[in-house]
Amino acid sequence: MQTRYMERSNSMSGREKRCLDSNSTSDDVDDGQPNCKRPALASVIVEALKVDSLQRLCSSLEPILRRVVSEEVERALAKLGPARLVGRTSPKRIEAPDGRILQLHFRTRLSLPLFTGGKVEGEQGAAIHIVLVDANTGKLVTSGPESYAKLDIVVLEGDFNDEDDTNWTEEEFESHLVKEREGKRPLLTGEVQVTLKEGVGTLGELTFTDNSSWIRSRQFRLGLKVASGQCEGVRIREAKTEAFTVKDHRGELYKKHYPPALSDEVWRLEKIGKDGAFHKRLNKAGIVSVEDFLRFVVKDPQRLRNILGSGMSNKMWEALVEHAKTCVLSGKLYIYYSEGPQGVGVIFNSVYEFSGLIAGGQYYSTGALSDSQKIYADGLIKKAYDNWMHVVEYDGKSLLSLKQSKNENISRVEAPMSQPNNYYNHHVSFPSLPIPAAPEPPSVDPSLKIGGLYPFLHSLSFIVLKYDKFYEETNNENV
Repeated sequence: MQTRYMERSNSMSGREKRCLDSNSTSDDVDDGQPNCKRPALASVIVEALKVDSLQRLCSSLEPILRRVVSEEVERALAKLGPARLVGRTSPKRIEAPDGRILQLHFRTRLSLPLFTGGKVEGEQGAAIHIVLVDANTGKLVTSGPESYAKLDIVVLEGDFNDEDDTNWTEEEFESHLVKEREGKRPLLTGEVQVTLKEGVGTLGELTFTDNSSWIRSRQFRLGLKVASGQCEGVRIREAKTEAFTVKDHRGELYKKHYPPALSDEVWRLEKIGKDGAFHKRLNKAGIVSVEDFLRFVVKDPQRLRNILGSGMSNKMWEALVEHAKTCVLSGKLYIYYSEGPQGVGVIFNSVYEFSGLIAGGQYYSTGALSDSQKIYADGLIKKAYDNWMHVVEYDGKSLLSLKQSKNENISRVEAPMSQPNNYYNHHVSFPSLPIPAAPEPPSVDPSLKIGGLYPFLHSLSFIVLKYDKFYEETNNENV
């Protein structure tokens, strides 16, 4: 009995000892390093990438799932039959009463990029036109109540219908509408409704009040839909523009101009970034404004390309020059006489582009010159470019200041005075053209104009009249 008690006591003390040893061991472990093993950084990154990939997958699957669910619901409702749908409102017909499938369209592309507070315009500042067409034939719908419908202009998510499929449902369109952020002004302000007239409409002034960086796709689209209460029972498929980005108005400081002005800095042209490599090279060569650039395009395009360097591809060069040529020219003119005022005068516009000749008080447009006369004119143009310091800027008085003094040799002047047409026919064989009257400026070859030439023609009419007056006054003095 006593022996058993001692054995039990020994066994209990052994257990207590083991317990103490284990506790001390665990304490040592706690003091050294934790029991739980921390995950490695690489595994954390992998898990984060998996979550991000899953979110992207869900985002890309969302429109597909929406479409599938919508199609399945419509198919199920169709199987129920009209008898089972008592009390339901009949869905809108996709076809008009005469069988046409009606579709709204934006006919004008937007001028991009867009900025908050800036006017929404078409390319090159054009108005934005919309039309209602028959989707089967592509023809304009000009009759029926649908052609006079009132439409709502809305904002859509940029990723709506990326696959360019026009067979979306009304519900899909509505589900992608974008509203303003909480506490913000309406996203789109201005004339947010437009009324068709014989199937055609023009958008009024519209402005975005917020940028597009806060939505998932970071882009918007403009959409058109029939206003509530219009064309009941007929489905007119909505319209959408291409996706675009709306930036804060601060970015407008770097905006390109359409069309550019002659006085604009050269970086306002396409393919020339502000303070970029091309911009610095042009400034170093003395090409600061759009006018400077256009003058180089006319006088020495190869040198201009050399200044820009090999980084300017042919495609970029074409886009750059095409944008520059949309510039509206001023009425400034330049005249060059290779043989003094008695010779043939070469007329240049404000960007040094050849515009015509003056001889014997008559103006000869580029289109009126024969092939041999064009060859002669090319020689004069080259001579003018080589001797540009002798080119006279026409300011309305320069021609009158060319009158010869009485003390000079008059014989050189009398020859063209007596028979001006014969003199110039002998040298250049110009055709006999009437002297244009001031109210009706002479025609100019439209293929040679870079911008608007109405100021040029207006000024040119006065050149001819003053030149004629110059000869009359000189002739009277000599007599």
